[in-house]
Amino acid sequence: MAKSPKSPTSNPTPVQGLERALEPVTSAIKRAVQHGAELASSLGQPDASKAETPKADAAAAPGKPGLAVSPLAVPLPDMPPVGGVQLACDRAGFYKHERKDVLLMQFAEGTTCAGVFTRHSIGSAPVDWCKKQLEANEGNGVRALIVNAGCANAFTGKMGADAARRTASSLARRIDCRQRDILLASTGVIGVVLDDSKIASRLYDLEKNLRADAWHEAAQTIMTTDTFAKGAYQTAEIDGVPVRIAGIAKGSGMIAPDMATMLAFIVTDATLSPGVLQSLLALFTRTTFNSVTVDGDTSTNDTCLLFATGAACAPRIARAGDKRLADFKDKLEKVMHSLACQLIRDGEGATKFVKVNVTGAASPASARKIAKSIAESPLVKTAIAGEDANWGRIVMAVGKTEEPVDRDRLGIRFGDLVAAEHGAVSRTYDEAAMSAYMKNQELEISVDVGVGKAAAHVFTCDLTHGYISINGDYRS
Repeated sequence: MAKSPKSPTSNPTPVQGLERALEPVTSAIKRAVQHGAELASSLGQPDASKAETPKADAAAAPGKPGLAVSPLAVPLPDMPPVGGVQLACDRAGFYKHERKDVLLMQFAEGTTCAGVFTRHSIGSAPVDWCKKQLEANEGNGVRALIVNAGCANAFTGKMGADAARRTASSLARRIDCRQRDILLASTGVIGVVLDDSKIASRLYDLEKNLRADAWHEAAQTIMTTDTFAKGAYQTAEIDGVPVRIAGIAKGSGMIAPDMATMLAFIVTDATLSPGVLQSLLALFTRTTFNSVTVDGDTSTNDTCLLFATGAACAPRIARAGDKRLADFKDKLEKVMHSLACQLIRDGEGATKFVKVNVTGAASPASARKIAKSIAESPLVKTAIAGEDANWGRIVMAVGKTEEPVDRDRLGIRFGDLVAAEHGAVSRTYDEAAMSAYMKNQELEISVDVGVGKAAAHVFTCDLTHGYISINGDYRS
């Protein structure tokens, strides 16, 4: 990730003013060049722009320049407006290179909210702020969320807390609400105090440019080392009334349960009490964001916020057990599951998307611990990167947990192929078939530990040299 550039002055210089004035023209030129390159490619002709600037495509990406898009990337879905929320993005200057890095989401009056946050013992200033305000408001009356990429504002002490407070105060004055009605989120380099003046200087333009259809731009704006923007969208019904659910997320490294979103923001136009939102968010976080791991490292800034604007005029739901919520629950879990899996698909350096299943465990907690041990083992993950079905490494990862396991009943499968059974290599083991299976981009590893009926799953990715390359120069 790039180091933060020097803070721009509040009054632009003539050169800066000219650059801003010409921005629409330069953007049009860039689009024209890109279109020409795509046309040349479709005609089988060489792309001249690539010959002159080998990293042109990568540098134009909304995330960190020079990063190749993950081979596991999925496109952003169509994300129509959700009633009661508008979005705007701008460049505050937290990066050296040209990109937008601040997002404003403004909500209709009466919007309710719930959140789940990192369990990291050194939480960030924005995490502390959100926890405090959600508790003070009891999840009611949230008016806006301001998000910045490029600076985590974590491990920054009182100065970081003051910067967070000033950010909320500046926005509250701008949109005429209480300071406590503003929520904050940050992502980026740890140990750097947020220069809140950079955000304050962009609030006028952010408010002026609010739109209901800016979901794709918002997903790009919150990226750091992500190589593709992440979003999900579903439509559900509550008592016959259609409601919409849209979510965006960012994260590709420092991803591990407790909770592993880095940042995720989900908005629905349903009318739900804060208690219902909190119950559903906590329930589905366990099976989605808390069931993914890239590297076993939990972030200081992990935040997932769920907002309900009430703009769809559906019946107000005040109990999580209300039967009218059945379809909504299903669609909300799908949105959260999609976002969580996209984090893994964009794992730093990832080339394989892997689901680890554990069955036959003594308890759900035991099954989860074993699954995490497999999914986070560097030896297992590098074997997967090398397309080696090394089931011995699976055995190692299971046994080191010290969880109850029946060695003589242990079974291991790669997809439908049996590697081990009854505590030994399978009599039907086929090395050629295993090797062929491991060449797939999406893999499934299943382990039965033979002591009970509990099960768990964890999604992960392989570990390649790309992870080292990205994190070896993270701040440069």
